[in-house]
Amino acid sequence: MASTSSSSAPSLQDQEASLVKLGEKYRDENNAEGLSDVITRSRAFMSSTAKAKTAKLIRTLLDFFNAIPDSREVQMTTLTDNIAWAKSEKRIFLKHSLETRLVALQLESQQYTPALALIDTLLTELKRLDDKMILTEVHLLESRVYRGIGNMVKAKAALTSSRTAANSIYCPSSLQASLDLQSGILHAEEKEFKTAYSYFFEAFENMSAQGEDGALGALKYMLLCKVMLNLAEDVNSLLTSKLALKYANRRDVESMRAIARAHQNRNLADFEKILKDYEAELSSDPTIRSHISTLYDKLLEQNLLRIVEPYSVVEVSYVADTVGQERQAVESKLSQMILDKILYGVLDQGRGCLIVYDQPEVDNTYGAAIKTLEQVGKVVESLYAKSVRAV
Repeated sequence: MASTSSSSAPSLQDQEASLVKLGEKYRDENNAEGLSDVITRSRAFMSSTAKAKTAKLIRTLLDFFNAIPDSREVQMTTLTDNIAWAKSEKRIFLKHSLETRLVALQLESQQYTPALALIDTLLTELKRLDDKMILTEVHLLESRVYRGIGNMVKAKAALTSSRTAANSIYCPSSLQASLDLQSGILHAEEKEFKTAYSYFFEAFENMSAQGEDGALGALKYMLLCKVMLNLAEDVNSLLTSKLALKYANRRDVESMRAIARAHQNRNLADFEKILKDYEAELSSDPTIRSHISTLYDKLLEQNLLRIVEPYSVVEVSYVADTVGQERQAVESKLSQMILDKILYGVLDQGRGCLIVYDQPEVDNTYGAAIKTLEQVGKVVESLYAKSVRAV
């Protein structure tokens, strides 16, 4: 029996090594379908191995998809198929691991409804098993999904749940960095850029130490915070720091440096050119895209105010030509600025003009009168209370 066992062990190791090599071959050939087929065919082998070894092997093979361009759909189909297999084999922990991967891919492809449905199922099972590690990951994904659909209240609640679960276990540094990154993103959404910067800095340090690809994204967020805080001059000094220096010449970083320069110079034309030149770097990330859009909007407002300031009446077409925008877009923006009380005036559609008013002076008389009446009311109530006690 001993000899049979020892002779079969190398055979299992050889099979595992062969599967990994075959997976590497399809990865190098960018053959997603072939890699999917390897994972499916490896089930017979995995059924005869320990559950921990099975989970490690399937994770290794699934990781190969990351290097294959446009393989998300195939990977999602492969995951769905293997989740069903893991469930039939009663490999619960493997099933949870695969479902967590599937949620992450659904999030990437903005399939928020199925992602939330799977998260609800996962959380119910994980809470019953008290698996804090995966619970931390799933709550973090839940936070990211809710942020994706714009529900900030639930996004923050899910992140709090994730941190609570993480506090009761040893949290790997990579997971801690992901928590810090999400905290920074949520604070940035609330316009709390100083707090967001501190979280992004923690995430960047952690990811840089681990050599993770996400470090570049964290650095971009740090640079974004500096720009949003009107501290564009800090961008260059930040990029000369020891950790950031190796990323300084990356195109992603150069895009943020260019944005900082255009924003500092209040140059709308330069800003628009940068948006075109670095479209891929500035549009692929929803966080960067959202805040850059806000920056552009503010810069447009500042330029419009500067142009109309000397006039009491000015043609909208002249304003549009000066700022280099379409007339309809400028008219719409001026209308919004009037509604938001950023600009005081009225649009005369018939003449195609903007009539500019002087900013009204704030009259504090009404507020002061209200405060005086409130104080008089308190005095009357006090006198009445004293008279009641005297009687």
